[in-house]
Amino acid sequence: MTFLVLATLLYFLPAIIAHNKRDFSAILIVNLLFGWTVIGWIVALIWACAAEAKPPVLVVAGPAGLARYCCRCGAIASHGGRFCAVCGSPL
Repeated sequence: MTFLVLATLLYFLPAIIAHNKRDFSAILIVNLLFGWTVIGWIVALIWACAAEAKPPVLVVAGPAGLARYCCRCGAIASHGGRFCAVCGSPL
């Protein structure tokens, strides 16, 4: 039983490393579909180690309700916006 748990953790090691990364969904899919091959597992592991972490999103209560600030440039984003109007990065 212990071997099965350890083998499962080792198999999903790239997904565990990438749990807080921007490309988590893609890394998990590659790990699920191609992780059984050694090359697919190594590709997923390298990708998980090289992926950028998600930038934090600041939500501040202001006079006009909730305002979202871009973490890259610091500009105030519109209420329903998904991208920063100044630098174009996703919020």
